[in-house]
Amino acid sequence: MTGEVLLDQGLPDKRRNAYRGDLAASSLRDLVKAERYVTGQLRQVGVSVLPLRRKPRFDATLDSEALFGETVVVYDESEGWAWVQSSRDLYVGYMPSEGLTSKIVAPTHRIAVLRTYVYPEPDGKTPPLLLLSLNALVTATGTNGRFLALAGGGYVFAGHALPIGDAAPDFVAIAERFLGTPYLWGGRTSVGLDCSGLVQLAVEAAGHAAPRDADMQAAELGREIDWRRGVKLRRGDLVFWDGHVGIMTSEKDLLHANASHMAVEVEPFARARKRIKDVGFEVTCVRRLPGRRKPPLQRNAR
Repeated sequence: MTGEVLLDQGLPDKRRNAYRGDLAASSLRDLVKAERYVTGQLRQVGVSVLPLRRKPRFDATLDSEALFGETVVVYDESEGWAWVQSSRDLYVGYMPSEGLTSKIVAPTHRIAVLRTYVYPEPDGKTPPLLLLSLNALVTATGTNGRFLALAGGGYVFAGHALPIGDAAPDFVAIAERFLGTPYLWGGRTSVGLDCSGLVQLAVEAAGHAAPRDADMQAAELGREIDWRRGVKLRRGDLVFWDGHVGIMTSEKDLLHANASHMAVEVEPFARARKRIKDVGFEVTCVRRLPGRRKPPLQRNAR
């Protein structure tokens, strides 16, 4: 996913800087003009997932999603919508206010499987309360048998969560779990996700902070390799087109969430490259991530 790149000549990228004509983050006072500047208030996502939309309407473009436990800075609220900036990747947009809480709790664990349930009791036979997705953040207050007791109530199976700071050894293996997941523009869960959402979720699970959109990832993730001059592609290389990204699972195969299959699929890189070239796009760059790092918590919104 790349979205419509909201760049004004000489101004900060609106996707990651909170400013409108009437309002802006106070940290941008010297960079943009607005009628007023505010510091914003920190809120936490208290539901399974919240849409982040381009406009305060349910039929507006879905630009991203915020997962349970993630925090956002709220700069404005009106008629049930909050204008926010994500603390995880700094993305700016509108989300339903009712899914946010002002009671902030520091996470102790992240969900390490594609999805899992929160139960009212430490018993998998009880009707679940919530469905949590990979990289959702939870706060454990103790254990009860095979379950973690969560702040605010509920229990999650301990085997489906990892302590904050524990990283997956292979982000490609994480991405491969999403095989067959429906393509959803702006999605960040195994219910549906887009190309850059797949990359973001997988590399963050392996300890690398990742921006939201494909063009940002092409500029910021890893280092560029000169694959056209003899550097062989290998597992884990990220291949970029204008507005698209895929992950090499081997020297020859590419995994990507794409609108051609409307799903996450693996196909020969040569075939994908030809198909995409036939509609007018050639590979712009290939980037390679460094070794394993501890996963990031959330960055401070600017």
